[in-house]
Amino acid sequence: MSVVRFLARPLLASSFIIAGADKLKNADETAEQLSPVLRRAADALPVRVEEKTLARAIGATQLSAGVLFAFGKAPRLSASVLALTSALNTFVEWRTADIGTPELRSARRAALLKNASLAGGVLLASVDTAGRPSMAWRAQHFAADAAKATRGARVDAAKAAQSVRADAARSAQTVRTDAAKAARQAAKKARRVRADALKAARAAKVDAVKAARNAKAEALKAAHSATHQLSAGGFA
Repeated sequence: MSVVRFLARPLLASSFIIAGADKLKNADETAEQLSPVLRRAADALPVRVEEKTLARAIGATQLSAGVLFAFGKAPRLSASVLALTSALNTFVEWRTADIGTPELRSARRAALLKNASLAGGVLLASVDTAGRPSMAWRAQHFAADAAKATRGARVDAAKAAQSVRADAARSAQTVRTDAAKAARQAAKKARRVRADALKAARAAKVDAVKAARNAKAEALKAAHSATHQLSAGGFA
């Protein structure tokens, strides 16, 4: 807590503490002053509560909130409570003030300005975070961080999807290249096998022709030999 807050909070709370203690001490007078408001509050409650009891509760609430604010305990909450009680005090004092003379009207106006100043002070205190981020600020920045994280996640997901598509395209291209290479190798091997088969067929044909010729020559030779023998035998 800074020195300014250490000094300003008790000074601002002092008026509310004294007013709250006065309401507790003079509960009958408080109930009479707040009668229109307390009557409506009592009618709105589910159980029957006396106006004097409600007046004491208001005084105790104002006193407790003033003490808490003076010591810097739950300052924003206690300042909000003091702002409500200040608005209530302003309404009651304005409504019940005697305005029979110019001096009294001037006094009522001064009291209104005093109460408005106090209300403004505690309203400022109710939003004073003492240099720390408020819940609204945290919620706003949490939402901004969440949106930023969501956008980052979407960008990362898009990059990952793009990378996966690129990898798939490269893999498909590699598979196509390997398949084309394998097809070319198979075609080359098939041509080589065909050439070897044709070569073997030609060689077999040549061998068959040679064999046929040799067989024919042997047959002719045998025929000539047989004819010669027959001729020799006939002359004998």
